[in-house]
Amino acid sequence: MIRLVLIGDGESPHLLKWARALAAPALAGRVALWVVSSRGFLPGFDAVLPADRRLALHTRPRFAGGNVALLRTLPRVVGWLRAVRPDWLAPHYLSSHGTLAWAAVRLGGVRARIAGSAWGSDILVAPERSRVMRWLTQRVLRACAVTTSDSRHMADRMRALGAAEVMVFPFGLEALPPEPVDKDEALCFANRGLEPIYRPERVLEVFAALAAGWPEARLVVANDGSLRPALEARAAQPDLAGRVQFVGRLDAVTQAGWYARARWYLSLPASDSVSVSVLEAMAHGAIPLLSDLPANRELVRDGDNGLILAEGERPGRARLAPLAARAGQIGRAQREWVAALALFPAAVDSYVARLEAGR
Repeated sequence: MIRLVLIGDGESPHLLKWARALAAPALAGRVALWVVSSRGFLPGFDAVLPADRRLALHTRPRFAGGNVALLRTLPRVVGWLRAVRPDWLAPHYLSSHGTLAWAAVRLGGVRARIAGSAWGSDILVAPERSRVMRWLTQRVLRACAVTTSDSRHMADRMRALGAAEVMVFPFGLEALPPEPVDKDEALCFANRGLEPIYRPERVLEVFAALAAGWPEARLVVANDGSLRPALEARAAQPDLAGRVQFVGRLDAVTQAGWYARARWYLSLPASDSVSVSVLEAMAHGAIPLLSDLPANRELVRDGDNGLILAEGERPGRARLAPLAARAGQIGRAQREWVAALALFPAAVDSYVARLEAGR
């Protein structure tokens, strides 16, 4: 049995999803799991791991780097890890948690191998911000015996930065949702963070272009962030007034309901790897409208099963017409693709097998 310590943000549903997968009954007898969180823990962790297998550091990391407060916890983390005696440290998001794992091994003398998981901007954005961040990212990647990426594009960037072995699999769904039965053909849904990197203002502008001359069209915007007041002000302007609904952060069940009802899904970030939100939308039969990024082109063939929007493009409703005519067929094909290639438990099983082979 491998002794594995996840290191990440325990207040993130994505880390909770990894923990659930690694603690699943299907892996009983193969993985003994512990988790270190740079912040606290979501309540969902209570059903996954007992408190004595969790360490909350209660910092507030900035995932772009410069996390002095997180690095100051190193002595506490090292002492805890020495008591655990892990075979593997599995940091998630390499700019912050990867640095902590690297320091624990390199400076703290923790005897474990590192399996680092990149999440997107830690590879696609952070190394371009400064020479220091690029150097640090390279050091972390080179210290990893194995890494994971959720897109081929990001895997190529990781190898260029020094990663030796990269496992590529989508950060997929835990299970395929029920087939939707009541799609609203005029409903658009967006749920990326309301922060600059996700460009929610562009989501509003694209929707405004689509909705011109389409009085039934409406947009539901989930999630929250620093841009929300400005977005609500924009949505109050005459061309969008009464057509955009902000619903805030949603629990999984409520969010699944919006995915299931919406025919169209908008995700237009400036940088991204394969997004689990896009995979969720596809699994619910929503047709994605995405920004022109390499990872998005791994999911969508422009004009065939969605749209890839060029920078600055403001598509009219006519651009949707060929997709709308085949919407049911597209939705079924997307669900089949997710079922075959983007379910998480199978990917995690392969991941554990790799760690078992290399401990």
